[in-house]
Parts: sequence; C-alpha cells; structure tokens
Amino acid sequence: MGEKDLYQLHMFVSGRVQGVGFRFYTIEKARKYGIKGWVKNLYDGRVEILAEGPKQNLLLFRQDIKLGPSMAYVSEISEHWEEIKSYTFDDFYIKYY
Repeated sequence: MGEKDLYQLHMFVSGRVQGVGFRFYTIEKARKYGIKGWVKNLYDGRVEILAEGPKQNLLLFRQDIKLGPSMAYVSEISEHWEEIKSYTFDDFYIKYY
C-alpha cells in the first residue's frame, strides 16, 4: 500500500463513553479498517483517540465511533485532521497514563 493520502485524526469523544466498553470497541473498529494509533480515557470523562490511516478508512472509523458500543451515548466529537507522510504507530492500542 502506498503511503499517499495518509491522515492523522485526533478526536475527543464526549458523552457516556467510559465504563461501557468504548476503548475495546474502538480497538475493534480500528483494526477492522487497518487504522493505527491509540485510545485512552481522560479524567474529565471523555475518551481521546489518535488514529492514523487512509482518509476513507478514517471516515468510516469516525462513523463507527459516533455510534459507539450499545451501552454508550456519544454527545459530541471534537476532531482535528492533519495530513501525514508516514505512520507513527505500528498498531492500535489502549494508552494508559
């Protein structure tokens, strides 16, 4: 796969997103779309996601994140897109402090 059209998507997800399996759901979806990066819970109740991959895959991933797992409720996503030259990460994982 060529490294063209690679983007980094940084998201902060608000709502009922902790204690509902959100991080494991995020990993499942990231691996489904071949996305690399990490997900972590924040002290303020949000979930932070840093995802890298082809733009089309990231758009599909973001759609799944907006839905969340069955017990979650996503009220808001703030996001920042940036084009990148190459991947920063080898896999997608849960990041702990």
